[in-house]
Amino acid sequence: MTGYNEVLARNTESAPRNSSSSQTVAFSHYNNLSAQLPIDPATGELVEGGVREQAEQCLTNIRTVVESIGHTMEDVVRLGVFLTDPADLGTFNDVYTTVFTDYVPARTSVVVDALPMGAMIQVEAVLSNGEGTIPDAPQAGDLVKVTHDTANAPVSALSTQTVAFSHYNHLSAQLPNDPATGDLVVGGVTEQAAQCLRNVKAILEGIDVPLDDIVKVTVFLADLSDLEVFDKVYSTFFPDSAIARSVGYLPARTVVEARAPMGALVQVEAVVSHGDGTPPQEVEDRHGIVIWARNTDDAPKNPLSTQTVAFSHYNNLSALLPVDPATGELVDGGAAEQAERCLASMKAIVESIDHSLADVVKVNLFLTDLDDMDDVEAVYAAYFPNGTPARRTVGVTALPLGARVQMDAIVSNAEGTPPRI
Repeated sequence: MTGYNEVLARNTESAPRNSSSSQTVAFSHYNNLSAQLPIDPATGELVEGGVREQAEQCLTNIRTVVESIGHTMEDVVRLGVFLTDPADLGTFNDVYTTVFTDYVPARTSVVVDALPMGAMIQVEAVLSNGEGTIPDAPQAGDLVKVTHDTANAPVSALSTQTVAFSHYNHLSAQLPNDPATGDLVVGGVTEQAAQCLRNVKAILEGIDVPLDDIVKVTVFLADLSDLEVFDKVYSTFFPDSAIARSVGYLPARTVVEARAPMGALVQVEAVVSHGDGTPPQEVEDRHGIVIWARNTDDAPKNPLSTQTVAFSHYNNLSALLPVDPATGELVDGGAAEQAERCLASMKAIVESIDHSLADVVKVNLFLTDLDDMDDVEAVYAAYFPNGTPARRTVGVTALPLGARVQMDAIVSNAEGTPPRI
């Protein structure tokens, strides 16, 4: 559509290619990169060596993709690091600090059960895209990142608490650390969940943003059996304001079992709307953009999350489990049937907001057994035959309801979210 942003998928031969995904998919003011494995693009195989060599290759691949679209690593807004061994985090950090020597992006680091190809590490990135994606009409290329740290939440030399660009804030995942001591708080999941969420709230208060401006939350639990306890704490934070309570607003949400640094029992990541924009956008623009939270009966509902939350030019979808919306139960069958149900629900949600799967820019896959990947790929290809969306795949120990497959997604939203009249 002339005058509107369009999905822009790009690949370079200088980084590993995958027929099921694009290396980077831009829409409006963000590039969403596929997670990079430590693959040598010349051979298609994992690089030789240990975690140091794998970390170097992952970051080299990201840099190659970033530079292929005319950007630099300074444009990285958020980095996601997935490791299979928590002992390797220090080695990754040694490599990371040679790449990000001054500016450090927001960051999430988690330990997962397995990664594709038996890799030890995988790294993904979200990148600013000031030029926008309106064909033949470059936008505000002079937009700037706005970074912020507050002493009221844990501060790290390896990440920035929140990095804003255009109309989104990306927060570093919050551990249950006491900002006064830097140590994990004393107690169990209840105390740790509360501290994570207090840290998120403190970061947002530091930039004059309410908790109810969060559009997506990702929860990493070391033991998924703690989810009920976590949810009791979560429900005391959301909805936060009287206005949000009056409409029952809840962010989109993803929950997975994955270990966190420092042996924490829980870690919380958030993506937040930023109506102010970043200079040179005018602060007054915030009044012309609102959050749209929507659900459809044609996909599973959850009392603690919204199926899709739109703000500005993105829809943020909650994780989709292979649940039959008519019964609320897992579908019968194996990984293929579960993948089919997840994707059917994704399609139902996307179509309920007058979009199509062609508008999906990124898909995140969570599998409890990566040996199921071939079955999942066969189903996935029927929904995304051109392999356009960027993608991340990780193996996790457990998923809610005992599912084998879970997916979430980011979807473009060309129409934006002006107030409804």
